[in-house]
Amino acid sequence: MARLVHIGSVIVDIVMYVPGFPRPGGDVLATRSEITPGGGLNVMISARRQGAAVAYAGLTGTGPFGELCRQELEKAGIELLQPAFLGEDTGYDVALVDPAGERTFATNLGAESRLDTEHLERIVPASEDVVYVSGYGLLDVHNGRALAHWLTKLDPAVTVVVDPGPLVGDIPADALRAAIARTDWWSCSRREATVMTGLADPARAARALAGRGRGGVVVRVGPDGCFLAQAREVVPVPGHSVSTVDTNGAGDAHVGAFVAGLLAGHEPLPALARANAVAALAVTRCGPATAPTAAEVDEFLTRT
Repeated sequence: MARLVHIGSVIVDIVMYVPGFPRPGGDVLATRSEITPGGGLNVMISARRQGAAVAYAGLTGTGPFGELCRQELEKAGIELLQPAFLGEDTGYDVALVDPAGERTFATNLGAESRLDTEHLERIVPASEDVVYVSGYGLLDVHNGRALAHWLTKLDPAVTVVVDPGPLVGDIPADALRAAIARTDWWSCSRREATVMTGLADPARAARALAGRGRGGVVVRVGPDGCFLAQAREVVPVPGHSVSTVDTNGAGDAHVGAFVAGLLAGHEPLPALARANAVAALAVTRCGPATAPTAAEVDEFLTRT
């Protein structure tokens, strides 16, 4: 069965909902908080809830956070392709979420950042699989050049989806070029597209990015949906207006649902239309892994 093979980082989110961000040197009391696995888990949970088979090819640590992540992965029916990394726990981030639902992160790396050539050689995707790569994994602190080199050796029949993430500007140029050259689908936010191209207009940025790789580009624009660029043609895919509670994990929910659509054999446009609905529902709920089920998406689409 075709799978999403996720090569990224599952970490623990320490989420605090705050009335506003503190000034430098200041303090603020959270209205509530939670500790939950997040990071790459958000993409995988979204794909699973849309019916996709999923395997996690990243690392988990040997400590309380690592154990928490493995429990959540197994609970979700996600196959683990790597043994636990001995001697170091999984990393974590502190996420501050303001009343508008916007979130700001500070991250401490752990075992998930130790993925190296030996670990990568254990991963042998089938030709019908979709390999998902996060831009975080392409950073120097994540042995990004090893991952970029591994991508160049993949079977050309394997579909590769890359989400560059908010630190795309920090990815080494050679690793970024290698990833772009092997990528079939580049999915990024409006801000990330601007960082990569210098173009503020998301449609123009999508068109510019589509000229760099071997496949298509998706630029997410929040409630306005996204832009799909293929062969220099750009098509807007409308989004949905909802009451936003928490944007944490919305982009992950979108790309996970899009990959699930590709695995199910859908064409890019209908797969993205469904991904827009998944992201819209995700931001109406608190927490990182809030992607809806397939049934919830079906119901939502019948009402819109």
